[in-house]
Amino acid sequence: MSDINLQEIHDFLITLARAGGEMITQAQPTTSRTGSKTNIADLVTETDKAIEKMLSDKIREKYPTFEFMGEETYKPGDILTPSPTFIIDPIDGTTNFIHGFPYACISLGLAVDLEPVVGVVYNPLTQQLFTGIKGHGSYLTSPFHDREKLPLREGESFEDGGLSRCLVITEWGTDRSGVNYDVKVNTFRKLCASKEDGGAMVRSIRSLGSGALNLCTVAAGWADVYWEGGNRVWDVCAGWVVLKEAGGEIVDANPGGWKPRVDGRKYLAVRGGEGWQMVVKEFWGCVEGELQIGM
Repeated sequence: MSDINLQEIHDFLITLARAGGEMITQAQPTTSRTGSKTNIADLVTETDKAIEKMLSDKIREKYPTFEFMGEETYKPGDILTPSPTFIIDPIDGTTNFIHGFPYACISLGLAVDLEPVVGVVYNPLTQQLFTGIKGHGSYLTSPFHDREKLPLREGESFEDGGLSRCLVITEWGTDRSGVNYDVKVNTFRKLCASKEDGGAMVRSIRSLGSGALNLCTVAAGWADVYWEGGNRVWDVCAGWVVLKEAGGEIVDANPGGWKPRVDGRKYLAVRGGEGWQMVVKEFWGCVEGELQIGM
Protein backbone atom coordinates (compact mmCIF):
# COMPACT_ATOMS: atom_id res chain seq x y z
CA MET A 1 0.00 0.00 0.00
CA SER A 2 3.04 2.26 0.37
CA ASP A 3 2.95 3.23 -3.30
CA ILE A 4 -0.74 4.24 -3.21
CA ASN A 5 -1.41 7.92 -2.64
CA LEU A 6 -4.36 7.75 -0.25
CA GLN A 7 -4.68 11.53 0.02
CA GLU A 8 -4.97 11.84 -3.75
CA ILE A 9 -7.63 9.14 -3.83
CA HIS A 10 -9.47 10.80 -0.92
CA ASP A 11 -9.58 14.13 -2.78
CA PHE A 12 -10.64 12.45 -6.03
CA LEU A 13 -13.50 10.63 -4.30
CA ILE A 14 -14.73 13.88 -2.75
CA THR A 15 -14.95 15.38 -6.25
CA LEU A 16 -16.91 12.36 -7.46
CA ALA A 17 -19.20 12.41 -4.43
CA ARG A 18 -20.13 16.02 -5.03
CA ALA A 19 -20.77 15.33 -8.72
CA GLY A 20 -23.00 12.41 -7.82
CA GLY A 21 -24.70 14.56 -5.20
CA GLU A 22 -25.76 17.01 -7.88
CA MET A 23 -27.35 14.14 -9.80
CA ILE A 24 -29.30 13.18 -6.68
CA THR A 25 -30.55 16.68 -5.90
CA GLN A 26 -31.54 17.29 -9.53
CA ALA A 27 -33.46 14.01 -9.76
CA GLN A 28 -37.16 13.74 -9.14
CA PRO A 29 -37.41 10.57 -7.07
CA THR A 30 -41.20 10.48 -7.03
CA THR A 31 -41.20 10.19 -10.82
CA SER A 32 -37.98 8.20 -11.29
CA ARG A 33 -38.69 4.78 -12.68
CA THR A 34 -38.40 2.43 -9.74
CA GLY A 35 -37.91 -1.31 -9.59
CA SER A 36 -37.15 -3.89 -6.93
CA LYS A 37 -34.22 -6.27 -6.43
CA THR A 38 -35.52 -8.95 -4.09
CA ASN A 39 -38.85 -7.62 -2.85
CA ILE A 40 -40.89 -4.42 -2.56
CA ALA A 41 -38.69 -3.19 0.31
CA ASP A 42 -35.48 -3.54 -1.77
CA LEU A 43 -35.64 -0.74 -4.30
CA VAL A 44 -33.49 0.56 -7.14
CA THR A 45 -33.99 3.68 -9.25
CA GLU A 46 -32.67 4.87 -12.58
CA THR A 47 -30.76 7.49 -10.59
CA ASP A 48 -28.82 4.75 -8.76
CA LYS A 49 -27.79 3.24 -12.07
CA ALA A 50 -26.84 6.55 -13.68
CA ILE A 51 -24.68 7.61 -10.74
CA GLU A 52 -22.90 4.26 -10.56
CA LYS A 53 -22.10 4.42 -14.29
CA MET A 54 -20.66 7.92 -13.88
CA LEU A 55 -18.57 6.82 -10.89
CA SER A 56 -17.41 3.63 -12.55
CA ASP A 57 -16.36 5.39 -15.76
CA LYS A 58 -14.35 8.07 -13.96
CA ILE A 59 -12.73 5.68 -11.48
CA ARG A 60 -11.73 3.17 -14.15
CA GLU A 61 -10.30 5.96 -16.29
CA LYS A 62 -8.09 7.34 -13.49
CA TYR A 63 -7.21 4.04 -11.77
CA PRO A 64 -7.43 1.35 -14.48
CA THR A 65 -5.42 -1.23 -12.52
CA PHE A 66 -7.66 -1.11 -9.42
CA GLU A 67 -10.61 -3.41 -8.89
CA PHE A 68 -14.15 -1.99 -8.73
CA MET A 69 -17.18 -3.24 -6.79
CA GLY A 70 -20.48 -1.38 -7.00
CA GLU A 71 -23.95 -2.17 -5.76
CA GLU A 72 -25.71 -1.96 -9.11
CA THR A 73 -23.08 -3.91 -11.08
CA TYR A 74 -22.45 -6.59 -8.45
CA LYS A 75 -23.10 -10.15 -9.56
CA PRO A 76 -23.68 -13.07 -7.16
CA GLY A 77 -20.37 -14.81 -6.63
CA ASP A 78 -18.24 -11.67 -6.90
CA ILE A 79 -15.85 -11.59 -3.96
CA LEU A 80 -13.65 -8.95 -2.41
CA THR A 81 -9.95 -9.70 -2.97
CA PRO A 82 -6.81 -8.23 -1.36
CA SER A 83 -6.23 -6.11 -4.48
CA PRO A 84 -6.87 -2.35 -4.17
CA THR A 85 -10.62 -2.12 -4.71
CA PHE A 86 -12.97 0.82 -4.98
CA ILE A 87 -16.22 -0.10 -3.22
CA ILE A 88 -19.13 2.20 -3.92
CA ASP A 89 -22.84 2.62 -3.33
CA PRO A 90 -24.40 5.27 -5.61
CA ILE A 91 -27.32 5.84 -3.25
CA ASP A 92 -27.31 4.26 0.18
CA GLY A 93 -30.80 4.88 1.46
CA THR A 94 -32.76 4.50 -1.77
CA THR A 95 -36.08 4.12 0.05
CA ASN A 96 -35.43 7.39 1.87
CA PHE A 97 -34.48 9.03 -1.44
CA ILE A 98 -37.73 7.91 -3.07
CA HIS A 99 -39.79 9.20 -0.15
CA GLY A 100 -37.91 12.49 0.12
CA PHE A 101 -36.59 11.63 3.58
CA PRO A 102 -33.24 13.48 3.81
CA TYR A 103 -31.09 10.58 5.00
CA ALA A 104 -29.44 9.17 1.89
CA CYS A 105 -25.89 9.36 0.64
CA ILE A 106 -23.20 8.41 -1.81
CA SER A 107 -20.74 6.00 -0.19
CA LEU A 108 -17.26 5.75 -1.75
CA GLY A 109 -14.56 3.60 -0.20
CA LEU A 110 -11.20 2.06 -1.01
CA ALA A 111 -10.07 -1.24 0.51
CA VAL A 112 -6.53 -2.63 0.31
CA ASP A 113 -5.67 -6.10 1.60
CA LEU A 114 -9.35 -6.45 2.61
CA GLU A 115 -9.07 -3.41 4.89
CA PRO A 116 -10.95 -0.12 4.33
CA VAL A 117 -8.38 2.71 4.07
CA VAL A 118 -10.27 5.65 2.50
CA GLY A 119 -13.90 6.61 3.05
CA VAL A 120 -16.08 9.39 1.68
CA VAL A 121 -19.77 9.56 2.61
CA TYR A 122 -21.77 12.48 1.23
CA ASN A 123 -25.40 13.34 1.94
CA PRO A 124 -26.26 15.96 -0.68
CA LEU A 125 -29.70 16.53 0.86
CA THR A 126 -28.09 18.00 4.00
CA GLN A 127 -24.67 18.79 2.45
CA GLN A 128 -22.92 16.70 5.10
CA LEU A 129 -19.59 15.30 3.93
CA PHE A 130 -17.89 12.68 6.12
CA THR A 131 -14.33 11.72 5.17
CA GLY A 132 -11.56 9.57 6.55
CA ILE A 133 -8.12 8.22 5.68
CA LYS A 134 -6.51 5.40 7.65
CA GLY A 135 -4.08 6.89 10.16
CA HIS A 136 -5.13 10.48 9.47
CA GLY A 137 -8.43 10.90 11.30
CA SER A 138 -11.94 11.54 10.05
CA TYR A 139 -13.87 14.77 9.56
CA LEU A 140 -17.26 16.33 8.91
CA THR A 141 -17.69 19.23 6.52
CA SER A 142 -21.14 20.83 6.20
CA PRO A 143 -22.84 24.26 6.20
CA PHE A 144 -22.48 24.10 10.00
CA HIS A 145 -19.10 22.36 10.30
CA ASP A 146 -15.86 23.68 8.80
CA ARG A 147 -14.06 20.35 8.40
CA GLU A 148 -14.34 19.48 12.05
CA LYS A 149 -12.53 16.44 13.41
CA LEU A 150 -14.68 13.56 14.59
CA PRO A 151 -16.11 12.78 17.03
CA LEU A 152 -18.00 16.03 17.39
CA ARG A 153 -19.49 14.94 20.68
CA GLU A 154 -17.72 13.02 23.40
CA GLY A 155 -20.27 10.58 24.74
CA GLU A 156 -20.68 9.50 28.32
CA SER A 157 -18.34 6.83 29.62
CA PHE A 158 -19.75 3.40 28.87
CA GLU A 159 -18.63 2.39 32.33
CA ASP A 160 -21.29 4.71 33.79
CA GLY A 161 -24.52 2.87 33.08
CA GLY A 162 -23.53 0.66 30.16
CA LEU A 163 -26.05 -0.14 27.46
CA SER A 164 -28.92 1.50 29.34
CA ARG A 165 -27.32 4.90 28.60
CA CYS A 166 -27.06 4.19 24.87
CA LEU A 167 -28.94 5.47 21.84
CA VAL A 168 -28.96 2.49 19.47
CA ILE A 169 -29.39 2.38 15.69
CA THR A 170 -30.76 -0.77 14.07
CA GLU A 171 -32.46 -1.58 10.75
CA TRP A 172 -35.31 -3.89 9.89
CA GLY A 173 -33.74 -4.81 6.55
CA THR A 174 -35.49 -6.19 3.48
CA ASP A 175 -35.88 -9.79 4.67
CA ARG A 176 -39.16 -9.73 6.59
CA SER A 177 -39.59 -13.42 7.39
CA GLY A 178 -37.62 -16.41 8.61
CA VAL A 179 -34.89 -16.91 11.20
CA ASN A 180 -33.04 -13.62 10.69
CA TYR A 181 -36.23 -11.59 10.96
CA ASP A 182 -37.11 -13.39 14.20
CA VAL A 183 -33.63 -12.75 15.61
CA LYS A 184 -33.94 -9.04 14.86
CA VAL A 185 -37.44 -8.64 16.28
CA ASN A 186 -36.64 -10.56 19.47
CA THR A 187 -33.36 -8.69 19.91
CA PHE A 188 -35.10 -5.33 19.47
CA ARG A 189 -37.60 -6.33 22.13
CA LYS A 190 -34.89 -7.31 24.61
CA LEU A 191 -32.95 -4.11 24.00
CA CYS A 192 -36.02 -2.02 24.79
CA ALA A 193 -37.51 -4.10 27.60
CA SER A 194 -37.25 -2.95 31.21
CA LYS A 195 -34.59 -4.33 33.49
CA GLU A 196 -37.36 -5.99 35.54
CA ASP A 197 -38.33 -7.97 32.42
CA GLY A 198 -34.76 -8.99 31.65
CA GLY A 199 -34.10 -6.29 29.07
CA ALA A 200 -31.38 -3.67 28.63
CA MET A 201 -33.80 -0.72 28.58
CA VAL A 202 -31.68 1.30 26.14
CA ARG A 203 -32.55 4.97 25.92
CA SER A 204 -34.10 4.47 22.49
CA ILE A 205 -33.74 2.77 19.11
CA ARG A 206 -33.56 4.50 15.72
CA SER A 207 -34.06 2.98 12.27
CA LEU A 208 -32.87 5.59 9.79
CA GLY A 209 -32.31 3.67 6.57
CA SER A 210 -28.66 4.13 5.52
CA GLY A 211 -25.85 1.92 6.76
CA ALA A 212 -23.13 4.33 5.68
CA LEU A 213 -24.73 7.30 7.41
CA ASN A 214 -25.48 5.18 10.47
CA LEU A 215 -21.77 4.47 10.86
CA CYS A 216 -20.99 8.16 10.44
CA THR A 217 -23.65 9.06 13.00
CA VAL A 218 -21.92 6.81 15.54
CA ALA A 219 -18.54 8.23 14.50
CA ALA A 220 -19.80 11.75 15.21
CA GLY A 221 -20.97 10.69 18.66
CA TRP A 222 -24.65 11.40 17.92
CA ALA A 223 -25.50 7.74 18.58
CA ASP A 224 -23.66 5.13 20.62
CA VAL A 225 -24.21 1.77 18.92
CA TYR A 226 -25.25 0.49 15.48
CA TRP A 227 -26.23 -3.18 15.07
CA GLU A 228 -26.76 -4.60 11.59
CA GLY A 229 -27.22 -7.94 9.89
CA GLY A 230 -27.58 -7.99 6.12
CA ASN A 231 -25.66 -5.00 4.82
CA ARG A 232 -23.29 -5.45 1.91
CA VAL A 233 -19.68 -4.31 1.75
CA TRP A 234 -20.59 -1.19 -0.27
CA ASP A 235 -22.90 -0.08 2.57
CA VAL A 236 -20.11 -0.11 5.15
CA CYS A 237 -16.66 0.24 3.56
CA ALA A 238 -16.51 4.05 3.54
CA GLY A 239 -18.29 4.48 6.88
CA TRP A 240 -15.97 1.88 8.42
CA VAL A 241 -12.99 4.19 7.83
CA VAL A 242 -14.84 7.23 9.18
CA LEU A 243 -15.85 5.38 12.35
CA LYS A 244 -12.48 3.75 13.05
CA GLU A 245 -10.62 7.01 12.54
CA ALA A 246 -13.00 8.68 15.01
CA GLY A 247 -11.95 6.14 17.65
CA GLY A 248 -14.89 3.78 17.20
CA GLU A 249 -14.81 0.02 16.89
CA ILE A 250 -16.58 -2.60 14.77
CA VAL A 251 -17.15 -6.19 15.84
CA ASP A 252 -19.45 -8.95 14.64
CA ALA A 253 -23.20 -8.63 15.13
CA ASN A 254 -23.25 -12.19 16.48
CA PRO A 255 -21.67 -12.82 19.89
CA GLY A 256 -17.97 -13.61 20.06
CA GLY A 257 -16.67 -12.17 16.80
CA TRP A 258 -14.16 -9.47 17.68
CA LYS A 259 -12.59 -9.15 14.22
CA PRO A 260 -15.23 -9.17 11.47
CA ARG A 261 -14.44 -8.97 7.77
CA VAL A 262 -15.53 -5.80 6.03
CA ASP A 263 -17.61 -7.99 3.69
CA GLY A 264 -18.91 -10.15 6.54
CA ARG A 265 -22.42 -8.59 6.43
CA LYS A 266 -22.91 -8.65 10.22
CA TYR A 267 -21.71 -5.66 12.21
CA LEU A 268 -21.86 -4.10 15.64
CA ALA A 269 -20.38 -0.59 15.61
CA VAL A 270 -19.62 1.28 18.83
CA ARG A 271 -18.41 4.83 19.30
CA GLY A 272 -15.13 5.42 21.05
CA GLY A 273 -15.10 5.59 24.82
CA GLU A 274 -13.94 3.90 27.99
CA GLY A 275 -15.66 0.58 28.54
CA TRP A 276 -16.70 -0.04 24.93
CA GLN A 277 -15.82 -3.74 25.25
CA MET A 278 -18.21 -4.01 28.20
CA VAL A 279 -21.02 -2.53 26.11
CA VAL A 280 -20.26 -4.95 23.27
CA LYS A 281 -20.57 -7.91 25.64
CA GLU A 282 -23.75 -6.49 27.14
CA PHE A 283 -25.22 -6.00 23.67
CA TRP A 284 -24.25 -9.53 22.62
CA GLY A 285 -26.16 -10.73 25.68
CA CYS A 286 -29.31 -9.21 24.16
CA VAL A 287 -28.91 -10.94 20.77
CA GLU A 288 -31.70 -13.52 20.73
CA GLY A 289 -30.36 -16.25 18.45
CA GLU A 290 -27.78 -16.03 15.68
CA LEU A 291 -28.01 -14.12 12.41
CA GLN A 292 -27.59 -16.59 9.54
CA ILE A 293 -26.19 -14.25 6.89
CA GLY A 294 -23.36 -15.42 4.67
CA MET A 295 -20.97 -13.39 2.57
